[in-house]
Amino acid sequence: MNAELSIFHLVAQASVLVQLIMALLLLISLGSWSIIFRKGSAIRSARQATDRFETEFWTDRDLGTLYQDVRSRPGDHGALARIFESGMSEFLKTRQQKPGDVNAMLDGSRRAMRAAYQREMDSLESSLAFLASAGSVSPYICLLGTVWGIMNSFRGLANVHQATLASVAPGIAEALVATAIGLFAAIPAVVAYNRFSYDMDRLSTRFDSFIDEFSNILQRQAR
Repeated sequence: MNAELSIFHLVAQASVLVQLIMALLLLISLGSWSIIFRKGSAIRSARQATDRFETEFWTDRDLGTLYQDVRSRPGDHGALARIFESGMSEFLKTRQQKPGDVNAMLDGSRRAMRAAYQREMDSLESSLAFLASAGSVSPYICLLGTVWGIMNSFRGLANVHQATLASVAPGIAEALVATAIGLFAAIPAVVAYNRFSYDMDRLSTRFDSFIDEFSNILQRQAR
């Protein structure tokens, strides 16, 4: 490869605007990959914790014993356990305050679980907006670098009597490098955002189903 057309040489010799665009895209890419690794780990842990707690919940364990176990180790059971703890805590509190009022017990428990559910989903969804923005904005940012590089190529043609590949190659190569960096920033962000959104929709459905099923169990116990 000609040293003048190497990636590092092209970046070093690019115009200031294109260099700034490349630096911005590189920062976006690094931020996206950081979020991808952290969010992937968090969602995987949440899914595994949900599997474990559902197994514990449906093994005919006493709800009081399970509740005390979850309260004693709040960080070990995951999001679904915290939703369960919120609902059970509110149910027991309301039963002491309004014994015999089944509707108050169930309504309070369901509201508490819904609030806990929203907190857990907000935590899981944090930083996803950055991936969505990176995936949608990066192609337009790199397009600006591409257009600017091509414009530099045409300016180079204006200063020569005979157009040759050597006169236009640096500008076009500069434009293509900006395009490549933009796509490298955008594609993983879009793929990861779609995957994480699907995973969280699945978790959300499981949380919703648990809230309904647990409410039915509490309704039978309240009578």
